Amino acid sequence: MAGNNSCRESGPGHGRGAVRFSPAICRRGYTGHIKVKKLKSQKGISLLETVIAVAIMGIIAVAFLSALATTSSARATNDERTSAKILAEGIIENIKSEGFSPTYTAVVPAEFPGYTATATTVLVENAVNLQKITVAVFHKGHEVLTLESYKVDR
Repeated sequence: MAGNNSCRESGPGHGRGAVRFSPAICRRGYTGHIKVKKLKSQKGISLLETVIAVAIMGIIAVAFLSALATTSSARATNDERTSAKILAEGIIENIKSEGFSPTYTAVVPAEFPGYTATATTVLVENAVNLQKITVAVFHKGHEVLTLESYKVDR
């Protein structure tokens, strides 16, 4: 085949501008005809398969977004409780630094917007100089944390 013009594309539509192949390709037995076999099992993706795939992706997306919302909510609750604990500890330390009194005022610093606090004291039975201090911290009207401690009159 090498040396003659028999190794070229032929057939309908291959006239004057027929493609000629190199002698190396002709030696391998290439005749210019490419056969493409279409397997019967390789048809396209059916509508049912597409719908099922979209439904599975939708379920995964809903689960992911639900987990994201839960995580965000838990983080906000944790931030609220942490701020309330810091505030309550600060109020108790302020009360302990004041003189011994039957009542105390819970002062909320400006760094805690939306928070309010109440402080109550109770004399411990059988002790003249010991008070139980309870500080309740509220954020936007609902109770977040209650912290108790004791104060001794020295």
